Amino acid sequence: MSEKIEAKKTSFAYKIVRGGLKLFYPRIEIEGLENLPEGECIVVANHCQMHGPIMGELYFPQPCWTWCAGQMMHWDEVTEYSFTDFWSFKPKWTHWYYRILSYLIAPLCIVVFNNANTIPVYRDARIMTTFRETLKHLASGHRIIIFPEHNVLHNNIIYDFQDRFIDTARMHYTKTHRELPFVPAYMAPKLHKIYIGKPIYYNAGATIEEERRHICDFMMEEITRMGVGAPPHTVIPYRNIRKSDYPKNTPLKEYK
Repeated sequence: MSEKIEAKKTSFAYKIVRGGLKLFYPRIEIEGLENLPEGECIVVANHCQMHGPIMGELYFPQPCWTWCAGQMMHWDEVTEYSFTDFWSFKPKWTHWYYRILSYLIAPLCIVVFNNANTIPVYRDARIMTTFRETLKHLASGHRIIIFPEHNVLHNNIIYDFQDRFIDTARMHYTKTHRELPFVPAYMAPKLHKIYIGKPIYYNAGATIEEERRHICDFMMEEITRMGVGAPPHTVIPYRNIRKSDYPKNTPLKEYK
């Protein structure tokens, strides 16, 4: 039985920010909507820096909620996290500038991440808050968008995926006896498109270790396939590196 979740109340400041983004951010077209299951699912996508969350929030079929770093919602954590995550890979001589910028954007981050359809993700004792919120939304038939890349290069399309988000499917199955679908999505900001691939379902008969590896490998392979198969374009990588170093979606054989 679905839980009823009240609509999230948003601040006037966030409505202005979201309206501005909707006005000036390029219109995004979605290909492969027929692959998106009805009801609850987890959509797994490449992060492409700020673009993945923006594209998901503005253009992905509703109802959907996005996992985001919990540090972006708290005044005492946002500045250090934003510098480390967004700009620490920039040349060291520019770090003073990005340190200042991390303080300047803090109010905007607090407004956006506390008012958008987000679920805070924690990597400490608060992690159960993440899972509880996620399970509540899945039980209500919502889609969850997750960007699981971390700082290990996989190929010219994506970075390696962290795999503990798969545990949500085991908890969901325990609660509902339904095997949760995972849906690959390739975000291509330069093409103004989101590509959605065919889902894979959690197998409750396998061990969680097997499913973590199996589902993550499938997601990375499918997102890579969609990225390489798309028209020629510049890939916006997970890491905020120099734009001159951004890769192309050239077939992988040329990167071996």
